[in-house]
Amino acid sequence: MTDFIQTSPARTIENAAQDHFIPAEAPWSGLVRKGQTIRIEDSYGQQAIDTLFYKADDFSERYSNQDTMREQGAAYVGTGTRIISNEGRTMLTMTADSCGRHDTSAGACSCESNTVRFGHGTKYLHACRDNFVIEVTKHGMSKRDIVPNINFFMNVPISPDGKMTIVDGISAPGDFVELVAEMDVLCVISNCPQINNPCNGFDPTPIRVLIWDAAPDAEA
Repeated sequence: MTDFIQTSPARTIENAAQDHFIPAEAPWSGLVRKGQTIRIEDSYGQQAIDTLFYKADDFSERYSNQDTMREQGAAYVGTGTRIISNEGRTMLTMTADSCGRHDTSAGACSCESNTVRFGHGTKYLHACRDNFVIEVTKHGMSKRDIVPNINFFMNVPISPDGKMTIVDGISAPGDFVELVAEMDVLCVISNCPQINNPCNGFDPTPIRVLIWDAAPDAEA
């Protein structure tokens, strides 16, 4: 589904400022400076990548799914979407997308939701909320700072009556999104460990995150 790609050919793996491989089921966080481009890659396909953004010097300002959807007038995140904070400011802008379906309504899996959806036998399985807690505590935050997130590459059709269902992902190996930071942001990722619904093809896999510095002409 290449119609969505608008990436620059000047960005290559060789000239990336940062290159991170994130194992299956694992969390990650990193700073993205204003003007830098972050690429989040679904390396093996059909892998949900739960993502949050915080203003780097004030974590009380963070991603707002409600404001983002309202500002775009759309239920999904895609090329051209402005990632809006709870202060109404643009944190990042999505500039490239090779997949075309990214949810920001279904939230992150948790031990509690797993138990309700899939039975008590799943209570102690690892979940995205655990990953988020692990990662935000490294930055002095707590579970109270975890807000509704973006689910890159998670396919969640919304029917006319408002019902949502998590179905098979449409992302292929190597599909990616790219976002340009409009302010310094902390990116927090849970490489989703869910094995009980098809958001990961029932088989969580590794992902990749690359960050490029702004081009000199972009900084002028």
